[in-house]
Amino acid sequence: MSPLQALQQALAGEHAAVYLYGVLGGRVPASEHPDLAARLAAGYATHRGRRDRLTALVREAGGEPVAAEVSYRLPNPCRTPGQLRGAALEVERRCADVYAATVAGTARQDRAWAADALGDSAVRQLSFGGTPQPYPGMPDRRGTTP
Repeated sequence: MSPLQALQQALAGEHAAVYLYGVLGGRVPASEHPDLAARLAAGYATHRGRRDRLTALVREAGGEPVAAEVSYRLPNPCRTPGQLRGAALEVERRCADVYAATVAGTARQDRAWAADALGDSAVRQLSFGGTPQPYPGMPDRRGTTP
C-alpha cells in the first residue's frame, strides 16, 4: 500500500466515523444520559477534525480526497444506551484497524500523526466499554482483531 493509499483508506474510515457518530449523537437522550451524550459529541468532534486533516494530507500528497458515501450501515439497531455504546465501540475498533494500517503504510510526520490517532482510538474504546489490547488494531494470537 502506498502512503497516499493509506491516507485515502484512513480518510474513508473517518468519513464513516463522522457519519456514524452523528447518528449516534442524535439518538442519545442527552437529558437522561449526559455522560454518554458528551462522549459521543467528543468523538464526533475528534473524528471530524481527523477527517479534515486527512483531506488536507491527501491533497498535499497530490491526491484527490476520496468522497464520503451517501450513508453507512449502523453496527446494531442503536436504540438503547447499551447499543449506542456498543456501536461507538465498534466505530473505534474499526478506526484502530484503519490507523494501524496507516501507521504501516506511511512514514515520518504522517506515521506519527496516525500513531497518535491510533492511540486515541484505543483510549476512546475504553470509554465505551472496550478492554485494553496490547496492540490495538492488530490481529491477536488467533489472527482476529478484537
